[in-house]
Amino acid sequence: MTYTLYGALGSPYSQKIRALLRYRRLPYIWVDEAARRQAALGAVKAPVIPVLEYPDGSFANDSTSLVYDLEARHAERGVVPPDGSQAFIAHLLEDFADEWLTKAMFGYRWLEEVDQVQMSRWLAFDAAKGGGLEQSQKFAEMFRARQVGRMALVGCTAENFPLIEASTRAVLAALEGHVVNRFCLFGTRPSLAEFSIFGQLSQLGTDPTPQAMMRADYPYTYRWLAHIDDMSGLEGEWEPGFAPVVVELVRISAAVYAPFLAANEAAAAAGAETFRMEAMGLPYEQGVFKYQLKCLADLRNRYAALDAGARGAVDPLLGEGWLALLRG
Repeated sequence: MTYTLYGALGSPYSQKIRALLRYRRLPYIWVDEAARRQAALGAVKAPVIPVLEYPDGSFANDSTSLVYDLEARHAERGVVPPDGSQAFIAHLLEDFADEWLTKAMFGYRWLEEVDQVQMSRWLAFDAAKGGGLEQSQKFAEMFRARQVGRMALVGCTAENFPLIEASTRAVLAALEGHVVNRFCLFGTRPSLAEFSIFGQLSQLGTDPTPQAMMRADYPYTYRWLAHIDDMSGLEGEWEPGFAPVVVELVRISAAVYAPFLAANEAAAAAGAETFRMEAMGLPYEQGVFKYQLKCLADLRNRYAALDAGARGAVDPLLGEGWLALLRG
């Protein structure tokens, strides 16, 4: 029983799922080959990587859906805490990383020329796997132009980047104070939140500008990434309650991601094409994204499904920013 994961080194979601498969000790084959990856994309509805091919020959993608599907299929070494309150907070942090921290990856990679040049060339090198430098760099320039042209679509503009960077540094600072004591958030074993955070930060640890920033200011978090990448040898347990780092990460998400989701929803309801907001004292503007409406609906459904005990545990963490949004 072997899975096949079609992904790329430069894809944070591919890194997320590959690290998850490693930790869960699920046998898999890693395919980072353009032609085979493109063929796999033809087997799924939304053409985004990673794509996971199951042992029975079926295909699926969307990293969050894959996490939960593998959870349902394999009982050993699961990544969703059994405690309902922890499971909800782990999911919220996973969503925060997937949908907000990814803006840091895009921004650091494509806003400055030094990062544009190196990463477009490296990503072209990864895709080509030979064929000569001239051909690879020609593709790199086309890919660079395409990605830079998409920046406004995902909100990664120079005007928005101060907020993106401030929130990213806040996350890194919270992790830096935590990882010197223990690697995981909900005990001594990782949850889905760690893998999602790792996926995004794995790219910051590769690109020139954010890598230099992390090495200088958050060196232990930078090194932590190498450990999360393969935790197959880790044995650990869930522990009750919420560590200070979890409280801080939820606070950061409430400060920036909750108002982002609220502004996106309000703009969509009004039929607007763009929205503006302010968070952490900084402005932000982008186009309305339908996928984030789905994310918010899912968070609301998960919150509504909590029993009284779990809700009593999570409400103090969420605060009014999240609670007003989740209660609709």
